[in-house]
Amino acid sequence: MVHSEVKARVEQVYREESRRILATLIRLLGDFDLAEEALHEAFFVAVERWQQDGVPDNPRTWLVSTGRFKAIDVLRRRARFNASRPLLLAQLEVLEQADWSDEDVEDDRLRLIFTCCHPALAADAQVPLTLREVCDLTTEEIARAFLSAPATIAQRIVRAKAKIRDAKIPYQVPSLAELPERLDSVLRVIYLVFNEGYSASIGAQVTREDLTREAIRLGRLLMELLPEPEVMGLLAMMLLHESRRVARTCANGELVLLDEQDRTLWDGEMIAEGCSLVERALSSRRFGPYCLQAAIAAVHAEAPSVDETDWEQIVGLYDVLLRAVPSPVIELNRAAAISKHDGPLAALIQVEAILARGDLLDYHLAHSARAEFCRQLGRVEQARGAYERALALTQQAPERRFIEGRLKALR
Repeated sequence: MVHSEVKARVEQVYREESRRILATLIRLLGDFDLAEEALHEAFFVAVERWQQDGVPDNPRTWLVSTGRFKAIDVLRRRARFNASRPLLLAQLEVLEQADWSDEDVEDDRLRLIFTCCHPALAADAQVPLTLREVCDLTTEEIARAFLSAPATIAQRIVRAKAKIRDAKIPYQVPSLAELPERLDSVLRVIYLVFNEGYSASIGAQVTREDLTREAIRLGRLLMELLPEPEVMGLLAMMLLHESRRVARTCANGELVLLDEQDRTLWDGEMIAEGCSLVERALSSRRFGPYCLQAAIAAVHAEAPSVDETDWEQIVGLYDVLLRAVPSPVIELNRAAAISKHDGPLAALIQVEAILARGDLLDYHLAHSARAEFCRQLGRVEQARGAYERALALTQQAPERRFIEGRLKALR
């Protein structure tokens, strides 16, 4: 293979496998920073070695092994010159004797999620750490998901890594007895991973299939461990939303709203599985927010068209969801349903009330919704101002082009 072909293959493996490889290296090395250094060293070596020897049959296993040996070299060098040599030698001995196989790798990301969501860590650091280390989201992407400053998120991540190292928090899935108390944080992480994949906060594409597929895979693993109603609900919600992914953009990558989507493109198998999970979860009578969101998605998925959607049921489900989890984002989604059931004026009143109390002022979808309802009501100047505010806050290219199109139509 020529250099350009090898480089392209290495880049592909990095995109598809790097976070699984990192999760395994973190488990083997017990050190985030050493694992990240080993990961990058392994990929650097791959560019040269694969050109000479060819791409291995199992690139992931090769990279884990190479990263492990690179880490051993680093620890040996440190042991020669560091005053804490006995500790380094002990770490080196554990690493050299570590027993692992490729079968272990598949669950390492789930192990790492549980480590990042350990109750010893600060609650506001658990999810950012997981999104950074497990899912490779940038600090800026995580900050947008939390409506926080990147520097604040970066400090939380650094402190959490130090806590894991100093407290020697184990890299393992907790026992069945410990699972329930750790479940909420893990569900939230998987939910946020899926959200970033379903509607990317930045970039040239509406969706990131790598993240949505990974979130669904983790959801399935979690359900095998703990088939609780909320786990079913989260998996169902992800499947039902993912079933619409292909229809959410047209051939040239432009955004297609729900009203205009070709429903024949929706994935029937995912819808059937998602709806079945919703029924199982709701029948338990122990359902929570994820089950309710899945139920809303199921109503959408089962409707033949927008006009035939049971909007009254969706508004009712949002009412129940808001009582369970008061949230301005849920209020905004409810307003969108109200616009279909009661008209744009009723929806606009709801959105303006959210913004008036200071919520979602920096959330582009709130201003987009306000603009859309104003447009439908013929309030052109208000719509233009709201669209311009949304455009200033939007960093995803297809969303920007969609808003620019709306502004052009208003002119």
